[in-house]
Amino acid sequence: MAWLSLVLFLPWFILLGTLYWMFPRQPRNTARRLFDGAALVLAFVLSIAAMLWGHHIGVVQSDAGPIWRQVLAVLYAYGAFLGVMVAALLLRGSWLAQRATKAASKPAAGSP
Repeated sequence: MAWLSLVLFLPWFILLGTLYWMFPRQPRNTARRLFDGAALVLAFVLSIAAMLWGHHIGVVQSDAGPIWRQVLAVLYAYGAFLGVMVAALLLRGSWLAQRATKAASKPAAGSP
């Protein structure tokens, strides 16, 4: 039953993941594609783990109603996904800037 949380949020995760993948448009190289792909897979896997954990916490709390399991599962899954995406966005920005600085400081081929 916890999978209902993932099904409900999957379109939103796809939208956010697509926006993360598409912007910024440049530079688009292999290293960036690998970084972005790893970040998206990590976000999805951690959101599933957090969803299951949240559902388990809802099951263990005997005084909570049955809907509370789904609410916790959604909150945990969404928090994990956004946490990974924000961290990846911040790391990617500094990583791209660092790579651009290194590329600009390299001497051109054939120059003295």
